[in-house]
Amino acid sequence: MLPITRAIGCLLLPGFPLRALGAWTDGLAALNAQQGQVLYALSTLALDEGLVLAGTGVAVHCRAPCAADHWHTVVVLAGEPCTMEAGQEAQLRAQLRAWDQEGVLLGGLGSGAAALAAAGLLDGHRACADWAWLDRLSARHPGVAWSQGLWDLTLARRRFSATSSAATDLVGAWAQQLHGEPVQQEWLLAMDLRHGRAAEDRQRREHLEARDVANPKLAEALALMEANLAEPLPTEEVARLVGVSRRQLERLFKQHLDSLPSRHYLALRLERAQRLLQQGTQSILQVGLSCGFASGPHFSNAYKAHHGHTPREERSRRPGWLAPAPQGDRS
Repeated sequence: MLPITRAIGCLLLPGFPLRALGAWTDGLAALNAQQGQVLYALSTLALDEGLVLAGTGVAVHCRAPCAADHWHTVVVLAGEPCTMEAGQEAQLRAQLRAWDQEGVLLGGLGSGAAALAAAGLLDGHRACADWAWLDRLSARHPGVAWSQGLWDLTLARRRFSATSSAATDLVGAWAQQLHGEPVQQEWLLAMDLRHGRAAEDRQRREHLEARDVANPKLAEALALMEANLAEPLPTEEVARLVGVSRRQLERLFKQHLDSLPSRHYLALRLERAQRLLQQGTQSILQVGLSCGFASGPHFSNAYKAHHGHTPREERSRRPGWLAPAPQGDRS
C-alpha cells in the first residue's frame, strides 16, 4: 500500500538560494513520478503572502501559512542569516515554534537552519549550513553542533538541514530513510546519479579562515557564482548584483582568496564538472555544457589546465564508470 500524500511547505526568506529550492522540489517531484502518485504536495510559503526575492534576484510567489494547514514537513530556505527586521524575526520564531508543537518535521537549506536555531529548536542538535556563515552561526548559537558536512537528516528528532549545494543529496537520504534502499536506487537512476554524497563529506571551502568569509560582499559574490555555474555571469554583472565596482570586487578576491573573480569562478565550474564526471552518467560533452563551457574542446582544455588530466581520463579512473561515448562526444 502506497503511503499517503505528505504536505511539504517551503518557507522562503529574502535572499534564499534558488538552486536549493529547485533541487529540493525536483528531487521530491522525481519521487512522485517514480511511484506514480503524489507522495509529496509542495507549496512555497512566506510570512506574508506575496513575492520573495531569491539571492539571484528571481521572484517567487508565496502564500502565507494558515490555521487550516496540516504540514508533514516545513523546510526554511535562507541566504545570509538575520537579514530580517526585528518584528519579522519574532513572527518567524513564533511560527516555527508553533509548527514544532504540532509535530511538524522541520529543516533548513542554505542558512535556513539558523532560523530554527534562533527559535531555540536546534539546541543539542547537529546542523549544516553554507560554509560562508558557519563561523558566524557558531558564535551566535553555541548550543548547536554546527557541522562542516553537507547534510544531516535525523528523523527521530524531527530535524534536518543541508547546504545550498547538497539539497539533492538530502533528498536521496530522505528517499532511503522514508522509502527504503530499492526506492532510493531507482530515484538515483531517475536523477542521473550514481550515488549521493555522504553526510560527512566536507564542504569544499571549509579550509578558509573566518576572515575569508567575514566580508558580506565577498560572501554574496561567492553565493552568486555557486548559484550560476551552468550559465556563468560576467564579472561586471557579479559586481553589479553585489553592489560594488568591478575593481572593488577584484580587490576583495585578491585580499581574501588571492585570486581574481574570473579565475575563482572557473575553478568552481571545473570542480563541479569533476564531481559530475565522478558521480554522474552524463556524457563528457553534456557535463561540459552543464558547467558553462560552450564546446567540448573548450571544456577539455580548461579541465586539463586545472586538474592536470582530461575529462575522459577523469572518468576512466573509476572502474566501470566509463561507458561508450555518444556520437559527437569528442572531448
